[in-house]
Amino acid sequence: MRETNKVFHLAVPCKDLEETEQFYTQLGCKRARRYHDRVTFDFFGDQLVCHLNPEKIDLKPSMYPRHYGITFTSKQEFEDLLSLAESRNLPFFQKRMVRFEGKQEEHITFFLIDPSNNLLEFKYYHDQTMVY
Repeated sequence: MRETNKVFHLAVPCKDLEETEQFYTQLGCKRARRYHDRVTFDFFGDQLVCHLNPEKIDLKPSMYPRHYGITFTSKQEFEDLLSLAESRNLPFFQKRMVRFEGKQEEHITFFLIDPSNNLLEFKYYHDQTMVY
């Protein structure tokens, strides 16, 4: 987890609170609180709120333009999360791949898909100056 004096907040729709909570806790996210219509997680140091809203689920998700996730500054943390996702059989939308190979912005990435078709990207840049 990163240390910061600010926490990014993201809210996304979900179709079922039970399966949403199961997915994110298997991913290693800690449940902060749950109400009848939402569940809030510590998502790698930021706040993710999954609001029960089944009619707003993307039925045909695609990687671009809508996804969210984490850019790791530690390759080992990236690899550890990838191993965790594989060992827990979390659903991959896109297996590990290299993007922009041979360029300064080259990075490794993979995408997971949560039970409500929200896409999560996790990546690591070899050149840390390319993170932003």
